[in-house]
Amino acid sequence: MGENSNQKKSKNKKRKKRLIIKSGILLVLLVVLAGAIWVLADQLMNNQDRQQAKVDEQNVEEDSSLDSEPEATAETETEETNSKDAEAKSVDKETIMNEAQLLADQYDYDAALEKLKEVSNSEEDTDVAAKTAEYQATKDSCVAVNVEEVTHIFYHSLVVDPDKCFGNQDDPLTAGFNQWMTTIDEFNRITQEMYDKGYVMVRMRDLVNETVDADGTVHFTPAEIMLPPDKKAFVLSIDDLSYYHSYDDHGIASRLILDDDGKLTNEYLNNDGTITTGAYDVVPLMDQFVEEHPDASYRGAKGLIALTGYNGVFGYRTDGVYESHDPEHLTTDQKVWLDKHPDFDYAKECDDAKEVADAIKDQGWEFASHTWGHRHIAQISLDDLKTDTQKWNTYVEPLVGKTDTIIFAHGEDIGDWHDYNTEDEKYNYLKSEGFNFFCNVDSAQYFLQIRDGYVRQGRRNLDGYRLYQDKIATSDAEKKTKDLFDAAAVFDTRRPNVQDLS
Repeated sequence: MGENSNQKKSKNKKRKKRLIIKSGILLVLLVVLAGAIWVLADQLMNNQDRQQAKVDEQNVEEDSSLDSEPEATAETETEETNSKDAEAKSVDKETIMNEAQLLADQYDYDAALEKLKEVSNSEEDTDVAAKTAEYQATKDSCVAVNVEEVTHIFYHSLVVDPDKCFGNQDDPLTAGFNQWMTTIDEFNRITQEMYDKGYVMVRMRDLVNETVDADGTVHFTPAEIMLPPDKKAFVLSIDDLSYYHSYDDHGIASRLILDDDGKLTNEYLNNDGTITTGAYDVVPLMDQFVEEHPDASYRGAKGLIALTGYNGVFGYRTDGVYESHDPEHLTTDQKVWLDKHPDFDYAKECDDAKEVADAIKDQGWEFASHTWGHRHIAQISLDDLKTDTQKWNTYVEPLVGKTDTIIFAHGEDIGDWHDYNTEDEKYNYLKSEGFNFFCNVDSAQYFLQIRDGYVRQGRRNLDGYRLYQDKIATSDAEKKTKDLFDAAAVFDTRRPNVQDLS
């Protein structure tokens, strides 16, 4: 009994001891586990912090890239803008320099110098400085033209086909065409020779200063034209730029038109009935020459175009008789033409003619009256002159505009070489109609009257008659055009001698 009790006690002690050991181990395990959990939690927290840090860093980088992208774009745009601005300035400079050069080529040095100032930073631009010095030096070298020694030359419409124009000696018009007309080749040779000799085209009105009183009274005094010392001034005019019916089928252009680029050119009717276009007369040929040789013109000057009206202008049938079809006033040529053009539209014809006239003026040409009916001014009565002038005012002026210049037909004049007489009825009437510039035909090298109330100038005919006479002349005194060109060199050998057709 006692032994069993001791054994039980011994077992209990062992059991307690094992329990204590297990409890200790469990406690150690719990401590270890708690430590592991703490370490793990700390690692997790650190990982989250690091990940958040990376995210924040990425966000910062993204924000930074977003902030810097507009800045980079702005820089790029600024560079592109600066490049475009520089390019635009370069283009503007080139344009301005070219415009200045044209002004200088045409002897307007003051305007050229002012134009150069439009270049950006012109004060510091070496190109501008060089051109400024050049233009100023040329301007300083110029001398005044003696306006009383300015010659005036004129042509009729040019012959495109000399064989056709001069070939039929049975045609009663052939002899006249041979005397009055100049061929395209002759015109081109004359133009080139005169240019090579230093001739520069000026306007007749460039020769004078004009002032007008409050009551409309006009006064004229000699003007100052400054040109380089190797240059000479001349005035150009064209008679009868109407392409009369009598010109049809005679190797002369049929009318003036505008091409697709708005430039003046001619229509020409071929033998087979087809129409070709090209520079077949004085206006487009001179326009081309001045475009290629701007120094052939003083400040863009061209010539005077003297117009009648009885067959219309520029080849357009703009006289009132074409609209009215009045059989009592229609000539045979006009009747034939109207019969060939049953769809003729008078209003459109006038509109087209006005468009051409505007283009002519835009190119620097001016218009003059040649009397409506190509009248003999010295022979007709004052009443006839009034009637004729009113027809010009009615049918020509609305198309070409008001003019203050009259170029007398047939080379006539209302007086001799003496000053106009203010008691002359025809002179007084023409003045009352606004005419202040008067031109006749004179074979002299110069004839110019600048008077207080008018300007009168003689003109020299450069036609078949004059060329032939100068070609056969045996002395310089007989050669009326020797100051301009060599007649033998410019004479078109396809034309017959004038004496053969007289």
